[in-house]
Amino acid sequence: MLNRIWIGFVLFAFAAALWQALHGDVEVFARLLTTLFDSAKTSFDIALGLVGLMSLWLGVMKVGERGGLIEALARLLAPFFRRIFPAIPPGHPASGSIAMNFSANLLGLDNAATPLGLKAMRELQEINPQKTVASDPMLMFLVLNTAGITLIPTSVIAIRQSLALKQGLVGFNAADIFLPTLLATFISFTAGLIAVARWQRINLLCRPVLVFFAGFAALLAGLYLWLGGLPPEEMARAMGALGSGTVLAIIGLFVGVAAWRGVDVYASFVEGAKDGFNVAIQIVPYLVAMLAAIALFRASGGMGWLVEGIAWGVRGLGLNTDFVPALPVGLMKTLSGSGARGLMVDVMTTYGVDSFAGRLAAIIQGSTETTFYVLAVYFGSVGITQTRYAVAGGLIADAVGLVGAILIGYAFYH
Repeated sequence: MLNRIWIGFVLFAFAAALWQALHGDVEVFARLLTTLFDSAKTSFDIALGLVGLMSLWLGVMKVGERGGLIEALARLLAPFFRRIFPAIPPGHPASGSIAMNFSANLLGLDNAATPLGLKAMRELQEINPQKTVASDPMLMFLVLNTAGITLIPTSVIAIRQSLALKQGLVGFNAADIFLPTLLATFISFTAGLIAVARWQRINLLCRPVLVFFAGFAALLAGLYLWLGGLPPEEMARAMGALGSGTVLAIIGLFVGVAAWRGVDVYASFVEGAKDGFNVAIQIVPYLVAMLAAIALFRASGGMGWLVEGIAWGVRGLGLNTDFVPALPVGLMKTLSGSGARGLMVDVMTTYGVDSFAGRLAAIIQGSTETTFYVLAVYFGSVGITQTRYAVAGGLIADAVGLVGAILIGYAFYH
């Protein structure tokens, strides 16, 4: 699937450029070539930027592992993980790394989530019988990551607040997307989980899974009751404090417990951090391949034509098209996080941050994930070339999440 999509992006871009050149746009090939070179440089910059983060978090995780806290976290989540990751042996460290990755994603901490996810993939690869083929636990883990479940869309709220000030809005609540985003990301996560469970014939109607969903719903309700009544500025500060405070508390807990148990904390950290450079550099070829194809597709006009086609179909069905200006954000998010962020800002600038399109773009940005980026980075870090139904599962979660975000946007703001 990934191979076909990559070929499709490249060939479509060339065909579109040729069509534009034959109709008088002689600069199109130069633009695509510049885009291609820029994407290759960007890919390397991304990988290089991961070196420090990877070293930091692999070091912290090694301290937590030596101190026994990773194993304790895995035991705590064992009933749920045994259901959705039945192929992971009981007590395997991959369960703890997966739990840490999910926790970072929940708090919107991308810088922490990616290194932890890469560590989880390496540990899953240790129990993978076919080293170039994605295993069932890898597929479940990747699809749930691409579902992009997030409790606190901190960066989106900050961008909305900044744009509201520039647009002269007084008393604007930049955090009014908080609850809609929670609901949309939960829909995406659930869709991804159900899709992979059906492929892997996992029964989700069992007590551990139902307890997990009940607990998650209670967490959503608690956060809403705590944060929902705060003024926008206080809510932003509270969410930022919750995210950063949680991360620092985890690091402090890992170091404190390891020291109390007599572990050489410094040596353990350094041992774990040594692998950071190798893991980050290993993903460069995969990033270059994926981001180059995506960049060509965007620069050739493919995204614009796709959006116009969808709008034409929606109008033909006689449905409301007020959501169409925000639609490119959802379509781009599967391809590029920075590209989707730029489109979100463009929608808010063009239509207003307090418009329906502006609010919907923020909900979509905060509730979906960069599917192809995640697949390229995570699979590339362990040399997986046969991804099976990972792309299909991720796109199902994205599509359901996008439709859910649109319907939630209409329910709240239209």
